[in-house]
Amino acid sequence: MRYAVIAGVALLLAAPQLARADDTPEWKACISVTNSGAERLPACTAVIEGKTETGRRLAGAYCIRGNDLTETGELDAALADLNEAIGIDPTYACAFNNRGRVYNFKRDYDRAIADYDEAIRLNPRFAIAFNNRGDAWHKKGDLDRAIADFTEALNINPNYARALGNRGWVYYRKRDYARALEDFSAEIKIAPSVLAYINRGNVYRDTEELDRAAADYGMAIKLDPKDARGWRNRGLIRLFKNDNKGGIADYNEALKYDPQDVRSWNNRGQARMRVGDKKGAISDFRKALELEPGLKSAVESLKQLGAS
Repeated sequence: MRYAVIAGVALLLAAPQLARADDTPEWKACISVTNSGAERLPACTAVIEGKTETGRRLAGAYCIRGNDLTETGELDAALADLNEAIGIDPTYACAFNNRGRVYNFKRDYDRAIADYDEAIRLNPRFAIAFNNRGDAWHKKGDLDRAIADFTEALNINPNYARALGNRGWVYYRKRDYARALEDFSAEIKIAPSVLAYINRGNVYRDTEELDRAAADYGMAIKLDPKDARGWRNRGLIRLFKNDNKGGIADYNEALKYDPQDVRSWNNRGQARMRVGDKKGAISDFRKALELEPGLKSAVESLKQLGAS
């Protein structure tokens, strides 16, 4: 089954100087933490093009617009904005952090780490920068440095749910299941989410606590019934427990919401084969092979069914 991976990025809006009595509606909309990115982008553009702001405030407008462009995947435009922000105010930690995120998305992890280093140098209490640098170390395969950075983020902000989830994921990769379980449980207590429940469910699954795993995947389903991950993970547990009809029901839902997941087709085929639905099993295995030619389990199952 496909594991659920935690992304190590965080939305970080700039924190420009305090509001002033003469702030324009565009400036207020640009810096608003309650507005969506779609609302902030044109407002920040108006601030920038209006040439009414200078210094940290102008850098803030570029930093916020760069952040929101990052969220829409416009990485080159975001990079240009964040370069502008840093050029205007090279002491602005937020801009270095946000530019590091762009490099992270571009998989240029060394540049990302360099920017996070500078953000942390400028603001040693910058928990988000520690978290994001930890993510970059994780992606470079340096798990111990990743854990150290996530831990520092949590020393600064013990209720930082994302850092808990990220550190838990690294512990999971190291097969330190006790610490992973502790972090995921703490994350769920602070900010329950589909991903947090799936990650903790994976720990329970891998330590053969199948009922607890199924319960966590069930909570993921409850939080978002249209997210296929909860259904397909619980479906696998049901197959492990020989509840083939229950597994089929779960995979039916999983495929409704993610029809491109090859493992769901293959696993439902296995369950159908177990309950004697030869035609359905053959159809599922062929669909799995259409998505992933050569998938060994599907090829072997079709041979077993005389349909290779």
